Amino acid sequence: MATTDPRDNHLLAAFPEADWQRLRQHLEWVCMPAGMVLYEAGAGMSHVFFPTTCVVSLMNVTRAGQSAEIAAVGNDGVVGVSQFMGGGSTTSRAVVQSDGEGYRLKVGLVDDEFKRGGAVPALLLLYTQTFMTQVTQTAACNRHHTLVDRLSRSLLACQDRIGGDSLQMTQKLIGDMLGVRREAVTDAALYLQQAGMISYARGHIRVLDRRALERRSCECYAVVKNEYKRLLPQCVPA
Repeated sequence: MATTDPRDNHLLAAFPEADWQRLRQHLEWVCMPAGMVLYEAGAGMSHVFFPTTCVVSLMNVTRAGQSAEIAAVGNDGVVGVSQFMGGGSTTSRAVVQSDGEGYRLKVGLVDDEFKRGGAVPALLLLYTQTFMTQVTQTAACNRHHTLVDRLSRSLLACQDRIGGDSLQMTQKLIGDMLGVRREAVTDAALYLQQAGMISYARGHIRVLDRRALERRSCECYAVVKNEYKRLLPQCVPA
């Protein structure tokens, strides 16, 4: 059973009332447990997804099975930008990183909105620009910043996207997300725990000192967040 409202997703909440009334009846609630794959690389999608309390990682996976996150989506946006950009598929895999809920909408209905024009496609395109900022910033972050920096950034971004302090994230998913082995995840998480910034137990992370975590994070977190605020101020909670 749904425990959230579709408008707990900030992008859906920004839809003008007339557009919202037209689309709300077509939104389907989805339970999204950690590890659930929404789509695989190269595959088409039947729906786009609007998370409300979960976080979805978009990851590139090599032939050898190595992976790294290129972007994350939570209650700030939509999973499936390739569908309304006309690509039909993407080279990334979408997997739920922190479990929760969301809503989905058939891609045909999204296509209809772009043909109709107006506020909904304009919002989706602005979100796509923030999404691309996140992708490019993540690439730079993965190349230049330490694992502790990157983990701090990821935890802050996840906290923003679920609106709470508690994150349900397995060690394996964090390792896949950051492109490192589980042992490295443990070392980085224990460092943050010993500094009093988080508590860390198997499958569960709680942010204890957000300000300290922000100071420890690299600048990539603020760059992405500020671009979202600049382009989509109507989607930022008061």
